[in-house]
Amino acid sequence: MRTRFLSSMLAAGALLAVVALAGSAARATSPVPPAGAGFDHLKALTGSWQAKMPDGKVTHVSYEVDAAGTAVVEKLQSEGEPPMVTVYYPDGSQVMLTHYCTLGNHPRMRTSGAAAGDSLSFAFVDATNMKGQNDAHMHGLKLTFADADHFSQTWVMKKDGKEIPLTFNFERSK
Repeated sequence: MRTRFLSSMLAAGALLAVVALAGSAARATSPVPPAGAGFDHLKALTGSWQAKMPDGKVTHVSYEVDAAGTAVVEKLQSEGEPPMVTVYYPDGSQVMLTHYCTLGNHPRMRTSGAAAGDSLSFAFVDATNMKGQNDAHMHGLKLTFADADHFSQTWVMKKDGKEIPLTFNFERSK
């Protein structure tokens, strides 16, 4: 009985070792395709930033690279408002985002191609938790990278068929 138990344990251990090796080999031979310069620009934003708005309020944004380098998580909060989260991720040579908005909907946007110089432009793809296209939602985003310590975001909200832009000029927090 004891011999049969030990044989079963050895067989189970060998099977686990084979599965682990197969997983390692699959990762080594199937690398994630490169995301391109646009995603690299987003990764370089890691850290904390702030923007002073025309009304004097300050908006804070932070960036963190997660999921083994395959996602950049943005947390944006204006003074006196609840935070919003946007997750950026590669989609082949393009970059996609899902914006978790305080409006209660979740727009997804995609770049139309590779980064154009020092900017990334995102266009609306679809959204969850919206009754219709006339519901207020974020419909576009342009990020412009000035240097290592300055960048801007221009969000475009679409409401009742009208586009309303809002620009934030961020400076890296020291």
